[in-house]
Amino acid sequence: MPRPDTLGRLDRLDLLASRLKADEPMTVAELASEFAVSERTLARDLEVLRARGLPVEADRGRGGGVRLHRFWGVGRLTLTAPEAINLLVSLAIAEKMRAPWLLANLDPIRRKLAASFSPALRDQIGGLRRRLLIGASASAQVVGGFTPPEQTEVAALFSAFLEQRELAFRYAGAVGEERARHVEPQFLLLNYPVWYLLAWDIDSEAVRTFRCDRIRSARSMPNRFTLRPAAIFAEAMAGVEALNP
Repeated sequence: MPRPDTLGRLDRLDLLASRLKADEPMTVAELASEFAVSERTLARDLEVLRARGLPVEADRGRGGGVRLHRFWGVGRLTLTAPEAINLLVSLAIAEKMRAPWLLANLDPIRRKLAASFSPALRDQIGGLRRRLLIGASASAQVVGGFTPPEQTEVAALFSAFLEQRELAFRYAGAVGEERARHVEPQFLLLNYPVWYLLAWDIDSEAVRTFRCDRIRSARSMPNRFTLRPAAIFAEAMAGVEALNP
């Protein structure tokens, strides 16, 4: 097990890397004071970051400036799995929406991002893309009653969808009445700008469709589920297409 001081240094290195990426003017003395270490210790930390591949430049002399190489950029970006999935799914949705000012650049961006991921992560993203559906734009009547869902509800829903966990929530019907629901979130459908959840309702043992902006008090549950055959969702998915893997 790492010693406490080792854990402290690892945390400091992560924070130091974040400070450097902020691209703000700073000196060795200022950074040493900020992290409550000696300038010699900070210099050793900078060497570790260089060994990790971060192109740190430092001016010679006391109080010398510290910065990243001016050509450093997104090539050093590190994303968590959920962040990577969010980004690639967003790009895929933009492709499907066929915005003319985006189409020329999205495909090479998506390919470069996908190429930087591990095979396991690429497989996970591919599986998720097949569960995301794009349909026609929502009608004026639907849009008229639409309000963007709360971020907490979106986070709980996406977490359950991503990890294939059961989802519990209260659902507000067309006239405002709320009912408790317990589902397996199988597919997400976008009829721009309205998202729908295509789910297997555990209590009624049937396919149900829910407008995401009417979901309340959503909670990702511990129980995991297995994806059900797409055929049982055929009627709900009529006229829509999945994102390409």
